[in-house]
Amino acid sequence: YLKGTKPSFFLFFFLRKLNVGVDTIQHGVEGLVYLLTESSKLMISEVDFQDSINVLGFSDELNKSLLQLYLDNRKEIRTILGELAPKLPSYHSLEWRLDVQLASRSLRQQIKPAVTMKLHLNQNEDQTAQVLQTDPATLLHLIQQLEQALGEMKMNHCRRIVRNMK
Repeated sequence: YLKGTKPSFFLFFFLRKLNVGVDTIQHGVEGLVYLLTESSKLMISEVDFQDSINVLGFSDELNKSLLQLYLDNRKEIRTILGELAPKLPSYHSLEWRLDVQLASRSLRQQIKPAVTMKLHLNQNEDQTAQVLQTDPATLLHLIQQLEQALGEMKMNHCRRIVRNMK
């Protein structure tokens, strides 16, 4: 049963015989899909998966079936999730220019620097360009934040997270 589609007569007959509502079946399927996708994203081990489903109160036979379903399909689920992920633009090149306004008609002793950058990006084999302009203080702050983020990526905790995401 998918959202937006009408269940067939057979499904109605089956659900009436089981005394189970359509919403119950829908929520069950959505829960199962969520369990499998999140477990596959995190590539959790057999033991962790079993611990996760033991708290649900299912029978041992159903827990074994769910574990086998997870083990049989986790690589395929990860492949499908990777294909569904948005393709983000990637860096190609950068052009930059420093502009300095030394004076204006009203202010003769004014120094107003600005950094203009043209960022070339690749996205789906198409090349695009974005023009950005900022003052040097904001640019220095941005550089410091990026260097701090790179430093955090070298920590063991972040390395473990990135390794599990791949």
